[in-house]
Amino acid sequence: MNKGEMKRLGDYIREVDIRDRDLEVTKLLGVSISKEFMPSIANTIGTDMSSYKVVEPRQFAYGPVTSRNGDKVSIALYKDDEKAIVSQAYTIFEVKNKQELLPEYLMMWFRRPEFDRYARFKSHGSAREIFSWEEMCDVELPIPPIEQQQKIVFEYEAITRRIRLNEQIITKLEKTAQTLYRKMFVDGIDKEDLPEGWKIEKLGDYVELSQGVQVEVEKQSLVKLKGYNRFIRIIDYTPNSSEPPRYVNIINERYFCTVNDIVIIRYGDAGTICRRLEGVIANNLFKVSPIKRLTCNYLYYFLRNEEIQKQIKNSAASSTMPAITHSAIKNLDCLIPSSDIIKSFDDRANVVEKKILLLQNEICKLKELQSLLLAKMGQKSKYYRHE
Repeated sequence: MNKGEMKRLGDYIREVDIRDRDLEVTKLLGVSISKEFMPSIANTIGTDMSSYKVVEPRQFAYGPVTSRNGDKVSIALYKDDEKAIVSQAYTIFEVKNKQELLPEYLMMWFRRPEFDRYARFKSHGSAREIFSWEEMCDVELPIPPIEQQQKIVFEYEAITRRIRLNEQIITKLEKTAQTLYRKMFVDGIDKEDLPEGWKIEKLGDYVELSQGVQVEVEKQSLVKLKGYNRFIRIIDYTPNSSEPPRYVNIINERYFCTVNDIVIIRYGDAGTICRRLEGVIANNLFKVSPIKRLTCNYLYYFLRNEEIQKQIKNSAASSTMPAITHSAIKNLDCLIPSSDIIKSFDDRANVVEKKILLLQNEICKLKELQSLLLAKMGQKSKYYRHE
């Protein structure tokens, strides 16, 4: 866009500061670096909630402090119908005239990586860096006619809906496989009277645990897969490439993760089980690899089983710094069925896994298309021509 076509955001938005003085609103939220509202995890015992700010539908909330968020600005558009409250540390604002600027269009602008870089560059402070309200108002962006905004938002949200649908299908497919696992290996199984060829042994005798590698920040780039961006890192490595990864002298093969590998988050969201990732795992992760009898499918649904998840998370919670240890995983009691039964489960789980991978690949393509639409917002394109 030409400089003359850019508009000052402050002419289109205004700050809102309404407090929950009467404690009428109880829905407490925070804003994530993925630019979504989320349930707050703050400890509010003894906190005076009357000072918390009320956010209403189609209003924005953002955290001015940027020095703790890496390269992201925590900002989100509130889409629910009921009012919510957020910490007084957030700044709340709204679009003055929604016939001139759609909040959904503006939120698309905030999702652009260029906005995050701009906000970090404009942040200032000593102990912590702040992207102030004044700097927010000085943001410049193209604001096409409202009809064009609606068209752009429609295209973006159509892709978003498709992504969410795929994610919902993936969740249902995983639940189907988990139900199959329970039916075959949990429900009705008497541990004192196991079928012939079955036994219970320590998981450590059947798997190898590889803890991730710590690499200098400048040699890291994030794997762009939903849900695990904070945890999985890739180091100049393209899956299925014939070229060796750079920095190969500091990377052992055991640090590489493929779509079949199972990964456990050691700390942070301790105990979370991940799969279908490609790259190099960071040092806050375990890669769990079967070395005999068990298969990746069996191992994945064993570790995701409700009872096992409870044991893993309890082991983390019992330590001073919540973290999963090698011994907590290796000492799990694991049901070892006969090889033919494991194969029967594996064959059926593979059908589900293939469908999931197809959907996940489609999600990756759709996210690339989303990124392309966001990139176009900053270009002089057909979107901004009067037709």
